[in-house]
Formats: sequence, structure tokens, C-alpha cells
Amino acid sequence: MLQPVIMAGGSGSRLWPLSRQLHPKQFLPLAGEQSMLQETCARLAGIEHAAPLLICGEDHRFTVAEQLRLGGFASGGILLEPAGRNTAPAVALAAMHAVSAAAQGVDGQDLLLILAADHVINDVKAFQKAVGAAAPLASDGKLVTFGIVPAGPETGYGYIRRSYDDEFGGVAYAIAEFVEKPNQELAEEYLRTGGGSLSGAPSAHPEWYWNSGMFLIKASRYLDELKSFRPDIYAACEQAMGGATVDADFIRPQKDAFLACPDDSIDYAVMEKTRDAVVVPMDCGWSDVGSWSALWEVSEQCEDGNRLEGDVIAHDTTNTYVHAGSKLVATVGLDDMVVVDTPDAILVAKKERVQDVKKIVEQLKHDERPEAVNHRQVYRPWGSYDSIDMGERFQVKRIVVNPGAQLSLQMHHHRAEHWIVVSGTAMVTCGEKEYMVTENQSTYIPLGEVHRLKNPGKVPLEMIEVQSGSYLGEDDIVRFEDMYSRD
Repeated sequence: MLQPVIMAGGSGSRLWPLSRQLHPKQFLPLAGEQSMLQETCARLAGIEHAAPLLICGEDHRFTVAEQLRLGGFASGGILLEPAGRNTAPAVALAAMHAVSAAAQGVDGQDLLLILAADHVINDVKAFQKAVGAAAPLASDGKLVTFGIVPAGPETGYGYIRRSYDDEFGGVAYAIAEFVEKPNQELAEEYLRTGGGSLSGAPSAHPEWYWNSGMFLIKASRYLDELKSFRPDIYAACEQAMGGATVDADFIRPQKDAFLACPDDSIDYAVMEKTRDAVVVPMDCGWSDVGSWSALWEVSEQCEDGNRLEGDVIAHDTTNTYVHAGSKLVATVGLDDMVVVDTPDAILVAKKERVQDVKKIVEQLKHDERPEAVNHRQVYRPWGSYDSIDMGERFQVKRIVVNPGAQLSLQMHHHRAEHWIVVSGTAMVTCGEKEYMVTENQSTYIPLGEVHRLKNPGKVPLEMIEVQSGSYLGEDDIVRFEDMYSRD
């Protein structure tokens, strides 16, 4: 019985404009019909495991919960980091939670399978086989990381060099060295001298592996090593978890204690220092999808080398990734390009330059533009809204409220609202009145009136909202009651 720990934080800026700060790549169906988070949960099906523990930030908590619900996956809890402090503290929080659960008699909670929510793994059986091979080693106190058998001289990944001691019969190897992302010349040298392959099928047991960032470790063993090598991280996380509170599935470490925690990766903090780090080879069609070119590589392509998604007409176009999200996209004479369309932004880039997309995101953030943070369609714990039109004193939104969900009891100082129900049934609170509004009916919420919208039905409520007034910002909300504990 393993305890999966899925790290679902991060902003995924290199996959902008599909990935945004509040809806990053792990929540998107980039490589299949399910989101990357849901696919991470699904590939655990062949492994005996407890319900996964998710780690994310406060802003993503409802998205994580909703994706688990939609995918039909059980939750072992959603641990909310007060701020990003890299992987060593994140794993420490999970390990302390697991040790506490084990102390309360919850079976199988001490062996942690640490996974990222935004990886692609095409050969799920190979992944599961490697995890099975690693489990006895982790149970014996080894700190196991999974090394991806390299398919080429990739410069976007860190590398792991194994030792040549065959202590574990070829199942695993002691780790000789961790290396940060190399340049092209070094990456080619690793594969040329280390049993990898610059072209064709790689060796099953090369000297160098891509660093996957996946681990299998005993929680108690990891904490012992962390306490030895980074007592400052251990102490901050211990204090944060000692003051943690639980709200439904959400586990909230004490904020101030965690904010004092240093930032460090599990590789630097523990794996490079411990004598018990081992690497288990994994050849599973893995990618961390760190760029649009990486997504093109792992996607099924047509005979011209194109990956075309949505309403696309491609003429004389080769080796190109096109995502048409909201309109017809037509291309002529393109080669080795990326074109991504969303309702509020379009990206056009050379495939060899897609790593620089993060520069665009930095500029958007500097200019405080909303395209860095949210899509035009914004997800909320109760559903979503799409801002379909706006002017100087009006805004039109398409609102979807999930069955049984409701918005907060609220009031606006600067705007009135008109609601038109397109499908489903709305329960409306307006001042002292409460009444139903059904399909093709409408209602009016005057400026300054306390109101609430609820979906009492079994199907989604869809409606059009027309706002009018002197100020239409989302911060013009005074909440009196909120079932989601928002400010």
C-alpha cells in the first residue's frame, strides 16, 4: 500500500496562453481527454495505493477538488501550501502528515510515492512496473528516485549519473551525481559516453538518466535525513504542521511558520547529501511537457508532422503545432511553428524559441494585464463565468452554476445586474424575497441590494448576466455569507 503524493502547484508559464496563473497546465487536457492531474491519478489504478494526497496553493484548492470529483477519484486530503517553497518543504509537509496518520493507525501511510501533476507518461505499465520494483528498496530505507532512460540529448532536463556498482541486481543503482540542465554539447557527451543514444533506441541501462522529479520514499526516513541535513527546513515545517487546521478536505499548515521556511529542492536538500539515494531506471515515454515544442513531440502527428487541434485549415504547413480554441485558424506556408488561439490571446512562435514564452508572461505581469492570471472563462468553486462582452459601463457574462452549488450572499456598491436563465432553474435571493427563475425568464438585482444565486436542480444552471454601473470590477463584492470560506 503506497501513499501517492501529487504535487499540483506551479503556474506553467511556458505553456501560455492556454496555461494561466490561476488555471495552469496541470488542470488542462493537453495530452488526452482528461486533464494532466486526472491522468496522473488514473495511472495509479494498477498500483495498490491509498487515496492520493494533493499539494497545491490556496488559489487552486477548489480546482483540484473539482477535478478529483469530476474524475471520480478519491481524495486523501488537499494540503495547501501558504506559499511556494520548492519541493523539499512540500514533501516534508506531506511526510509529516503521513507519519501523523500512521501514528493514528492508518495502514500504509509511511511509503510515499511523490509525483508531479503535470507529467505525460505514455507507457503506464512501464511506470507501474518501475514503481513495483522500487517499493522493496524504499521499504528498506532507500530514498528512490526514478531516472528516465534518455531518448536524446535533451537540454531541458536535469540529469542523474548512476554508479557502476551492481548492488541491486540491475533493478536500481546508487547515485553518483546530480547535474543541472546541461548545454547541447554536454548532453550529447552524456549520451555518447554513457550508453545512451543520440539516435535510435537507447540502452536500457545507460550511465546517465533524465531526472524525472518522481520519488518513492519512507516518510519517516525522509524526515530523518531532512532533519540531519536541513534542520532549518525541518523545524519550519514541523512548526507549520503542528499548527495546521483542517477544513473539510483542506489541510492548512500554519502560515507564518511556513513562510519562514527556506526555499530548496528535494535534490539539493536531501538526495545529493544522503548515502541512501538510489535511481530506478524507467523507460515509459515520459515528458514534463515544459514547452510547446515538448507537447508537439509527445502528441500524435499527421503525415506532415503537424498536430492540429480544433477548427484548423493548414495549407503547405509542416512540423507545426496549431491549437484553435475559439475560432477558425488557417495557416499557409508554415514550418516548425507553434500557433495557439484562445478567446483572449493568440501566440505565434518558432518552435525553437518557445522557451521564451515565459518572457511574454513576465511582460504581462509587469503590465498587470489579466491575460497572465486568468482566461476569459474564470473558474470558481460554484462553477464558472465567461466575460463575453464589455464596454465603458456594462459587462455581459455567461454564468454556469453547478448542481447544488450557490454563490455567496453578497452586495455590490457600484453595479446592478440583470439575470436571464438559459437552461436549468435558479433559486434567487433578492433582499427579503426568495423566488425561482426558470428557463427563458429573467430577474433584476438593483444596485446595493443583498442577493444570492443558487442552483437547486440536478443539471447545470446556465444564465446570461448583464452588469451595468460606474464600476464593474470583481473586487466590488461585499460577502455576508459564503459556504466556500472566501473573504
